[in-house]
Order: sequence, then C-alpha cells, then structure tokens
Amino acid sequence: MAKNQSKVLSFVAWLTGVIVSLAVGFAMIGGDLSVPTWLGGDVVAMLAGYVVVITTLISVVLAIINQ
Repeated sequence: MAKNQSKVLSFVAWLTGVIVSLAVGFAMIGGDLSVPTWLGGDVVAMLAGYVVVITTLISVVLAIINQ
C-alpha cells in the first residue's frame, strides 16, 4: 500500500512540475514574465520561454515512452 501511495505522490509531483513549467514558459513567450533589460530584455525572455516549453514537451513524451 505504501508503494501505491508513493507512485501516486510521485506522479502528482511530476504533473505539477510539468504544469508549472508550461505556465512559466508560455508566460515568458507572451511577455507576462520578463527579464531585466541589462540581461537581454524581452527577446531573451521569449527565447527562454520557447526553450522551457519545448524541453518540457520533450520530457513528457520521453516519460510516456519510458512507461
């Protein structure tokens, strides 16, 4: 029974991470989250957002394949 709870808890933690990553990535792409100008500003934030979204989607696909 403890193993089942552990698997459920692990899945919930993983799903929460995916949702947060996608939310942050799309917010950076949309301009709601930004980077200070001296660090590159909107362009760097948008590129970082795309990197976050793409790598998150790749990790979801790999996790599904690994099951």
